[in-house]
Amino acid sequence: MITILVVSPEDPELDGLEGKNPSVEVLRARDLEETLDKLGRNRRIDAVLLLGGEETAGIAAAVLEDNPAAPPLFAPAGREATARVRALAGKSPAELLVLIERELAG
Repeated sequence: MITILVVSPEDPELDGLEGKNPSVEVLRARDLEETLDKLGRNRRIDAVLLLGGEETAGIAAAVLEDNPAAPPLFAPAGREATARVRALAGKSPAELLVLIERELAG
């Protein structure tokens, strides 16, 4: 089982992601503070999916400053490019989770 922290403000498209795939555990964070808190408390997070729109670059920078050995960071392709954030071609959060699972397994 892999654990992915999804960082996004409230979004109805994210409802129901938990439990869709039995090999993926989805944790959620709404903002930077909650992201840092969850990463600090949960060392078994395997990846972070950043869906924060304009806040993605700032959240990525803060996560890496707080923990240079943070789990891999992912974001949808076409978002503002940031260092150490891998771009994924998926469109929906569910597709992005599948792509992350494949990349981590691969």
